Amino acid sequence: MISADKVKKLREKTGSSMMECKKALTEAGGDEEKAMKILQEKGRVTAMKKSERKAEEGIIEAYIHSNKKVGVLLKLNCETDFVARNQEFKELAHEIAIHIAGMCTPDIEALLGEPFVKNPQITVKELIDEKIAKLGENIQIGEFVRYEL
Repeated sequence: MISADKVKKLREKTGSSMMECKKALTEAGGDEEKAMKILQEKGRVTAMKKSERKAEEGIIEAYIHSNKKVGVLLKLNCETDFVARNQEFKELAHEIAIHIAGMCTPDIEALLGEPFVKNPQITVKELIDEKIAKLGENIQIGEFVRYEL
């Protein structure tokens, strides 16, 4: 039997639903690390299914580094205005903009393959895939520009 505390702890770490967390923990025999890997894999599958859907809504995120010498404009797309207004989506855009500011990424394809600057264990694509699984919509980087003095 999987305890409610274990399910709650996994939910807090991953943002997945209580039912998904319970299923993953059951499948993993109560092992939290295995359960996290199961949830990540399910997130990738979900992201692949949603990748064909049009992402024509979204936001423009601007980030200026504290030294005022690096700036980024990022267009992050999603499927609906509802998700575009979601705080997690906005935070994702901000995190990606910070990543772009810190790296000299030439294009979107290269950006998606880079280890995420705040968590090198995952790529930027995997970060986006996690949010796709959580928010239930296709999310794509539309374009970005990095300015540097």
